[in-house]
Amino acid sequence: MPPASTGALTTVSASAAPSSQPQSLQLTPGLPGYRRMSFALFTAGIATFALLYSTQALLPAITAGFGVTASQASWTVSAATGALALCVLPLSALSERFGRRTMMTASLSVAVGVGMLVPFAPNLGWLIALRAVQGAALAGLPASAMAYLAEEVRPKALVAAIGLFVAGNSIGGMSGRIIAGWAAQAWGWRVALGVIGLLAVVCAVAFRILLPKARNFTPGSLNPRALGRTVTTHLADPLLRRLYAIGALFMTVFGAVYTVIGYRLVAEPFNLPQGLVGSIFLVYLVGTVSSAGAGKLVARTGRRGALYLAVSTTAAGLLLSLSDAIAAVLLGLVLITAGFFAGHAVASSSVSRTAKTGRAQASALYQSAYYLGSSAGGTLGAIAFHAGGWGGTVALGLLAVLGVASITLYGTYAARAQRPAMAAVVRN
Repeated sequence: MPPASTGALTTVSASAAPSSQPQSLQLTPGLPGYRRMSFALFTAGIATFALLYSTQALLPAITAGFGVTASQASWTVSAATGALALCVLPLSALSERFGRRTMMTASLSVAVGVGMLVPFAPNLGWLIALRAVQGAALAGLPASAMAYLAEEVRPKALVAAIGLFVAGNSIGGMSGRIIAGWAAQAWGWRVALGVIGLLAVVCAVAFRILLPKARNFTPGSLNPRALGRTVTTHLADPLLRRLYAIGALFMTVFGAVYTVIGYRLVAEPFNLPQGLVGSIFLVYLVGTVSSAGAGKLVARTGRRGALYLAVSTTAAGLLLSLSDAIAAVLLGLVLITAGFFAGHAVASSSVSRTAKTGRAQASALYQSAYYLGSSAGGTLGAIAFHAGGWGGTVALGLLAVLGVASITLYGTYAARAQRPAMAAVVRN
């Protein structure tokens, strides 16, 4: 369990080693193994987000196809993210026994297989059910990937390595939505989902071929009591609790905005076609840059400073998106995306560095909170949009951003309060 002095975000030093393995056995930038690992997890990130959010850009088409409401159609996204949130902890426990590489491969394989069935769903109920199974299958990948990186990568390169994995998420989210949007405009939403499934197949094969075997993994047991103790230890850590809440709140904003934005852009005053609505997700490239650059941002501003910057950027984007000018809306989405991915990269890497034992469970708890935030954001965002239009969705997002700012500010004051006590311990 981390010491009590780790109660603030910056009290985990940048040089704290998340793995006890000799650094000679860990991957480092510039070596062939590091490049293979980075590209393998990059492709896994692409497949994960492309599959997980494959219906998000298609929600207006699914709504029209099945004759349902926006909030009903949003469950095709929320069911997947919610199932992932519920299953990520038990599957991460299996990764402690059978290995990160094995768990990631199995998860991606099942998710890809289900992805090839999704286009044939006969009604909305079946579509939601298949999406839930797909989300449950994907649950084995994110937390195992974070634990794999914490074990196999040298500490100083960890933030950058996780940033690249998150960047793969952003590329997958972007490419999946863009491809789906244009394919749906040309051939319908079912064909669009099939195309996303094929893209995921290619990524899964590349991932399996490229990912190096783990050199620092030690199998653990499947003792439920031991798992419960590990989870309780993590939840008792105030820093980890704050990081989990930050991840959930950031993802609430992101889930709400990108679930609803398609409905706004196909209606007045924009009236954009489905293909162009899908192309809006090109702004994910901004997320690729901001997440990959999170390590440099932390080095310059510290972890709390990076979070303050992410919060400010996201809030500014939400306010700007209220405009009825398409250029202002696009700039708002750029700022929201940049702020979200930077905040997520900082928070998720902080979890991996803070947990000294049971890293897969620590990452799994973060992923559970993160995807519960996504599920809540998608559903609540659609409800807020139905009740108050885009302004209602923005209000929900600003409330979540305020929560992140409050938690980070509390960490700042907690750190200052601990300094006298820490100084006294050092003197003694």
